[in-house]
Amino acid sequence: MQKPPLDPDVADAAPTDLMLTPDGHEHTVTYLRLLDADAEGADWQEVARIVLQIDPIREPTRAWKAFESHLSRAKWMTEHGYPHLLRGGAFPSPN
Repeated sequence: MQKPPLDPDVADAAPTDLMLTPDGHEHTVTYLRLLDADAEGADWQEVARIVLQIDPIREPTRAWKAFESHLSRAKWMTEHGYPHLLRGGAFPSPN
């Protein structure tokens, strides 16, 4: 299994599929960083700027929506998506 990148670009919204997507694997490190920041009570604007690389001053709506979406997906991964990673990152067939 290939290692996920440490700092990939993120979309404005996380996937909402009910299964792990290739995007989810690519953003494993990002999601871990979001979960750590959330557990520490970090300011969402700082997290958006550092982790998601979106300036919350210039683009507050985009930054908030991306932060909220990706944090939600990160939490989903802890409850539902992780079995796919444990099985070696295999992704279910779309058909």
